[in-house]
Amino acid sequence: MQIKPTNIPDIIEFQPKVYNDERGYFVETFRHDLFEKAIGKVQLIQDNESMSTYGTLRGLHFQKPPFTQSKLVRVIQGRVLDVAVDIRLGSPTYGEHASVVLDSKIKNQLWVPKGFAHGFLVLSEIAVFSYKCDNYYAPDYESGILWNDPKINIDWNIPLQDIKLSDKDKIQNRFESARSFKYEQFNSEILYKK
Repeated sequence: MQIKPTNIPDIIEFQPKVYNDERGYFVETFRHDLFEKAIGKVQLIQDNESMSTYGTLRGLHFQKPPFTQSKLVRVIQGRVLDVAVDIRLGSPTYGEHASVVLDSKIKNQLWVPKGFAHGFLVLSEIAVFSYKCDNYYAPDYESGILWNDPKINIDWNIPLQDIKLSDKDKIQNRFESARSFKYEQFNSEILYKK
């Protein structure tokens, strides 16, 4: 398993070894000891899966305290542009984002810790997307920021007219409104290295 840092140190890409032959492939998608060595102490307790068509943008979402979530995400089928935005007030990377193409052919995954808004855009005809989360979904605490907020300036890599949004994601809040996370509380060294 290769562990690749992104431009934001707390966002980590995992790329497993894929064993291919004429029958198909085998891949180890999760191994707790390697994950814990790279991230720290995390208990992943809920798995989610979605299927989306080309141009679907889901995000940018997060859950507010005390129901914050960290996620290990991957694509089972297809390709997506996966994006995490640092919304931790006082963070050295506050307002910056990391973007990684997740591809079912290479089986890469992205770790998105608490204190980040997360979203993805489907680049293939369809994509089946999987999330492992360290907290349960709490609809009363869900929130988000606008996908095209100029302060974060994300290049989604497809024509804007191709982007499909839910009604909720069309009217998410501006970046400045995400004020639930303070860096001193949501620093990965504090959260996961205990």
